Amino acid sequence: MKTKRFFSLFLLMVLVLSLWTAPHAAALDDPEVQAKAALLVDAKTGNIVYAKNEHQEMYPASTTKIMTALLVMEAIDQGKLSLTDQLTASHTAMTTGLAEDGSTANIQEGEIMTVEQYLTCMLVVSANEACNVLAEAVSGSVEAFVDAMNDKAEELGCENTHFVNPSGLHDPQHYTSAWDLYLITKEAMQYDDFMRICDTATATIPATNLSEARTLHTSNYLIGAWWSRGYLYSDAHGIKTGSTSQAGHCLVSSATRGSLSFISVVLGADRVTLDDGEIRTYSFYDTIQLFDWALDNFSYQSVLDSDEVIGEVPVTLSKIDHVTVHPAEEVEVLLPNDIHAEDLERNVVLEEPVEAPVQEGDVLGTLELRYNDTVYATVDLLAMHDVEASRLLTFWHNVQLFFQKTAVRVTAVILLVLLAAVLVWKLLLGRRRYRYGRSVGRGRLPRPPPSLRNKKRDCLRAVSFF
Repeated sequence: MKTKRFFSLFLLMVLVLSLWTAPHAAALDDPEVQAKAALLVDAKTGNIVYAKNEHQEMYPASTTKIMTALLVMEAIDQGKLSLTDQLTASHTAMTTGLAEDGSTANIQEGEIMTVEQYLTCMLVVSANEACNVLAEAVSGSVEAFVDAMNDKAEELGCENTHFVNPSGLHDPQHYTSAWDLYLITKEAMQYDDFMRICDTATATIPATNLSEARTLHTSNYLIGAWWSRGYLYSDAHGIKTGSTSQAGHCLVSSATRGSLSFISVVLGADRVTLDDGEIRTYSFYDTIQLFDWALDNFSYQSVLDSDEVIGEVPVTLSKIDHVTVHPAEEVEVLLPNDIHAEDLERNVVLEEPVEAPVQEGDVLGTLELRYNDTVYATVDLLAMHDVEASRLLTFWHNVQLFFQKTAVRVTAVILLVLLAAVLVWKLLLGRRRYRYGRSVGRGRLPRPPPSLRNKKRDCLRAVSFF
């Protein structure tokens, strides 16, 4: 009895241990983000890694300058400007929509600098006056440039964005969202010169016609040096800070480590003094938390092979009744380290059936890879081989299709009705003739007179003589 109890206890312990050690997928805990809105996106795939109020309208402050820089880069790309073009700070540029306490590079009216130097002033120390100078160079006026900003936002698919100025100074009608700001930033990051300038910690502007040489230190503590206040982050690159009393503290940044690359947007963060006297700016702090969380807990995994057979699609009009399908490409996605390829749910949608002929490479469906509510990839499914059509089956199918046409059906009905009418008419006419023929035959014809009978006899004799 004791042996049986011991054996049962042993089996129970083995079962518990097997359940405890069995691999399983668990949801990764999200980082604690203090900011009102935040977004972290995989730069390679565009998949959202973390989101908080990403579509909520927020004041962007100087992160607006990313859009301003984007339009300047497009103008350069189109040949309208060059980085070496010299621009003069006009009176209107130095007096339109600028705040006395706004960020500045101490540019003076009439000062001449290159496009690249104005971009440096705008992106490194967030100089508001530089925005106006560049806006006039691109569009002729600040007002026209703002219109171009809104047009570009609409083109990029920004649904919660409206700009009033090129610098980001507060206005109730000047707003965006974390998601929209990501769309703008992703577009701007395609330009190497943009990333080079906004990733600059320290820049020197040579002496100009109105100023001695000046040294600029970035307002982005993630890429700063001795002035970074403990926020220096070696994996960070750019991009733009922003702050007003209404917007709070904002930061758009990127980070790369190995094969991993992320874009982060933090809006509406506070600056607080902690109990130990530390002054914490949560735009930087939250961004670091997001980067650390993603870089430490995510990795790229191959989840789909391009030559893997996913399923079969029925085929008609052919001697072969199906065709196999495979993914259009090999799929590699960013996954939490505790989720594996086999944990992903596969949602397959196939066309069925399809008509021959089928050519290798024809798109016959889609495959969606998801985990819980997150879709990690959607890929087309392609035919793996050709399927020829049968001439006989195709001919019979075409005949069926022909008679399925409404016009053909109507014509056939009309012809049948006419045929039936003709048959009925002939049937009725035949009966009528039959009736009249029978009535005449029943009577006895009168016998001809003798004279006529003799003439008939004489005629017959004459014929027989000859």
